[in-house]
Amino acid sequence: MSLLSWNLHGNGKSVKDGEVVKPDERLAWPLTIGVGVQHIAAMFGATFLVPIITGFPPSTTLFFSGIGTLVFLILTKNRVPSYLGSSFAFLAPIAAAKASGGVAVALGGVVATGVLLALVGVIVKAVGIGWVNWLLPPLVTGSIVMIIGLNLAGAANNNFKAAPITAIITLASVALIGALSKGFLSRISIFGGIVVGYAYAALQGDINFDGVKAAKWFALPTFTSPSFDMNAILLFLPVVLVLIAENVGHVKAVAAMTG
Repeated sequence: MSLLSWNLHGNGKSVKDGEVVKPDERLAWPLTIGVGVQHIAAMFGATFLVPIITGFPPSTTLFFSGIGTLVFLILTKNRVPSYLGSSFAFLAPIAAAKASGGVAVALGGVVATGVLLALVGVIVKAVGIGWVNWLLPPLVTGSIVMIIGLNLAGAANNNFKAAPITAIITLASVALIGALSKGFLSRISIFGGIVVGYAYAALQGDINFDGVKAAKWFALPTFTSPSFDMNAILLFLPVVLVLIAENVGHVKAVAAMTG
């Protein structure tokens, strides 16, 4: 498979029960784009929430998230369907580093974590994954991935309280679309629920479009040079272990689903 091409799965319009669209396959382009739009909707909340909580510019986070994903797909020759978003494992060390040294020092810790994680990748490439499986068995990686999801319950609860009717309509729409619709629509029930919930919120006047109207069509993100402080970097070292478990867990889950 070349980097930017996929084999068509069956007729490209349907997936039989028990079948999986594998990493080197795709559906017809309209359906592929539909699944991609749903994935953007599903990942956007968490990827956007981390910079809001940490005080980093969201546009810069999204920019480097996109760059990181493209680099990842190139390095893996497009064989691993994965998006590289924000990790909630960074919240505590970023908060501590910002309190002691500011944004630049916190960024230095993030960069150092990325370099260390890349070195782990080089080691795995050289000696294999056996030591990671020994250090982080499925019980550990599965628990970490589950805990990451459960940690978002607080944010979901706060958002629910902020607009309970909209939240109920959105949640009910996702459930009903997934349960009652057939074919491709049931596979993008999350996106369908978001559309219904957003439309309801807009009709109720709960959405402020002033920021959208004032935003530039094209603009560069805000960039800040990192500053490296060893004391701050030490705060980020435990994050490397969490990220290894998180990524291994996610890749194993995708592997289990796609074979």
